[in-house]
Amino acid sequence: MTTAHHRLDPAGGCPHAANARMLAEGPVAAVVLPGEVEGMAVLGHDTLREFLAHPEVAKNARHFTALREGGIPPGWPLATFASVQGMTTADGADHRRLRSLVSRAFTTRRVEELRPRIAELTESLLDDLERAAEENGQVADLRRHFALPLPMGVIGELFGVDAAHRDRLHHLSNQVVATDITPERSIAANRELAETLTAFAAAKAQDPGDDLTTALLTARDEDGDRLSHAELIGTLVLMIIAGHETTLNLITNAVRALCAHRDQLDLVREGRADWGDVVEETLRWDAPVSYFPFRYPVQDLTFGGTVIPAGTPVLAGYSAAGRDPAAHGADADRFDVTRPRRPDAARHLSLGHGAHYCLGAPLARIEATTALGRLFTRFPDLDLAVPEEQLPRHASFVGNSVRTLPVRLRA
Repeated sequence: MTTAHHRLDPAGGCPHAANARMLAEGPVAAVVLPGEVEGMAVLGHDTLREFLAHPEVAKNARHFTALREGGIPPGWPLATFASVQGMTTADGADHRRLRSLVSRAFTTRRVEELRPRIAELTESLLDDLERAAEENGQVADLRRHFALPLPMGVIGELFGVDAAHRDRLHHLSNQVVATDITPERSIAANRELAETLTAFAAAKAQDPGDDLTTALLTARDEDGDRLSHAELIGTLVLMIIAGHETTLNLITNAVRALCAHRDQLDLVREGRADWGDVVEETLRWDAPVSYFPFRYPVQDLTFGGTVIPAGTPVLAGYSAAGRDPAAHGADADRFDVTRPRRPDAARHLSLGHGAHYCLGAPLARIEATTALGRLFTRFPDLDLAVPEEQLPRHASFVGNSVRTLPVRLRA
C-alpha cells in the first residue's frame, strides 16, 4: 500500500485546514486510522462522486483485508461501521433487499405526514430554549435544547422510542461514533446499544404500534423474507444514529454559519435566498459528516491518479469534497447561500451518491428548514455567546460539528 502519511486526529477537531492541505496534494490521500490501521480517503468532489458510484467498490466488510486477516484490534473505535449488519454494509441484491424493506417503512408519504408534527415540536422546543436562556443569564446551549431534541424527538416518534430512552440512545450513539474512545469503552457502548435495541424490539413485537419499528418487524420483501434479528438491530442502529446525529450537526452548523455571516442571513430575509438554500450550502460548506467509513475496492482501482489497493478501508471525505476548489471554484471556502448549482453535478455530496444515497435526506431537509426558519423568525437577533474559536469540537473525525453552541437569543 502507498505509505500512509496523513494521520487523522482521533480527537476530531475542525477538519477544513487539514482537508485543504491534503487536497493540495491530490484528490485521494493515504491515511492512518486509530489503532495504526492504514486506509485511504477520497477527498476531491469529482473523484468522490466517481468512487461512490463505482461498481467495483463494495460496502461489505468481507472485502476488508485487515479485518478478514485478524489485523484489527478488539474494541477498534471504527468497528461498528464495518461490522453492523444492515443496508449500509450490504452490496448488490442484498443491499436492494434491505433497502426495499426499510424504504417501505420509510415512505415519502409517511415522512411528509410528519411535517405538521415537526413544526409543532419546533415551536415547543423554542419555548424550552427561551426558558433555558431566561434561567441562565439570557444564554442557552442551542445544541442541547433545540438542535438535538428536534431530530431525536422526530426519529423517536417515527420508530416508537419513548422519550425516557432517547437521551440514553443519544449518549450511546455518541460513544459508537467517537474515534477517540478507548477499546474498553467502545466494546461496552456497542454491547449496551445492541442490548438496549434488542430489548426495545422485543417489547415492540409484543406491543406493536403505528411506527417504523413495528413496520420493520412485519415487513417482508417480495420473496417473503423478513429482516433477520441482526439486520433489524443493525437497521435500528443506523436509523437512530444517522437519523438524529447528522441532522443535529446540520442544524448546529447552519446556525454557526449564519451567525458568522449575517449578510447571508439578510439575503434570506430579503427573499433573495430561502432556508433550503441555507441547508444546501451548509451541507456543502460544513458537512455534518466529515469522513464516513467504509468502502472497499474489490480489486486494485485507480481514482484521481492514485491506486487504491483491493481490500483497503476507504473513507468518503464529504467535508473535503464540499470545499474542493477544483469543483466549487477559488471561493469554495466562502459560505454563499446564493451559490449557483453546478450544471453537471449536485451542489454537494454530503448526503451520498449512487445506490447508498441517504434514505433519510427528505426528512433531514424538512427538519432543518423548519428549524432554521422558525428559530430566526422568533429570535432575529440570535447570535453566538462566545467566539467561534472557543466552541469545543466533536471528539470524532466522522461527525463534524461542535459539542455545545451557547447563544444569546436577543441582542
